[in-house]
Amino acid sequence: MTTELAAAQSAPDDRTELSPETIIEPSALGGDFRRMWSLALTLGTTEFRLRYLGSFLGYLWSLLRPMMFFGVMYVVFTQIFKLRSGAHYGVYMLCNIILWTFFLEVTSASIACLVAREGLLRKMRFPRLAIPLSVCLTSSFTLMMNLVVVVIFALANGVEPRWTWLEMPVIVALWAMLALGVGLILSVLYVRMRDVQPIWDVFSQILFYGSPLVYTLSRYPAHLQQYALINPVAALATQTAHAFVDPSYLSASAAMGGTVRLLAPLAVIVLVFGCGLWLFVRRAPLVAENL
Repeated sequence: MTTELAAAQSAPDDRTELSPETIIEPSALGGDFRRMWSLALTLGTTEFRLRYLGSFLGYLWSLLRPMMFFGVMYVVFTQIFKLRSGAHYGVYMLCNIILWTFFLEVTSASIACLVAREGLLRKMRFPRLAIPLSVCLTSSFTLMMNLVVVVIFALANGVEPRWTWLEMPVIVALWAMLALGVGLILSVLYVRMRDVQPIWDVFSQILFYGSPLVYTLSRYPAHLQQYALINPVAALATQTAHAFVDPSYLSASAAMGGTVRLLAPLAVIVLVFGCGLWLFVRRAPLVAENL
């Protein structure tokens, strides 16, 4: 009897409350980057398969949207407004439209990505950052396929492969970094303010037409060109023209008057991404409560 009593006293008490230090709260990274990346890759791959493999013409329709938009804009700018300028203007326009479509798809889909997975956020503890990251990965898979079409179109239009094409992975990575940063900000703000969606719809249109995506940088007044390139979308579009389309287009550094000044749009990209990551990490533990 004495032995049983001693054993009972030494056994852990199931009713003992957890100390505050042992309470695990949800977080953005979940404490394990590899697990977060694996989960994001799984979610992104699954979404990609559901989007395209479940439909016979899924990818075709995804490609037709930017191609049709390119066709309309090309006719309007070259036949109506007579704005054709620069070598291989059609390739210039198509490449920038494909990259812009990727940016817009990531940012627009990121807005409601947390709200759409409300049930998952309330029931499971997992790295919150995996959700917007999976959105970016899904759009990246589509972008890779679309860029193959762009390369074929460029070669068919007489664009010669050059060593500067090796800059394209860096340019695409900067587009993705900018898109993810904006997406992180929008996804967190949308949880508390549903007006974010229409505001971004308007602002994205202003950003598109205010950047040299369907027209060249030469359409800006000469004294404003270097300031216009502080906008990272304008800088990336300008560098794409020089690196991928034709060397006759000014590079972003040349248009800004020096390589050092190119740090300005790069700083904007880093700042947007950093602010988005900081805001998401800060608000991630409270996302489920505010949904």
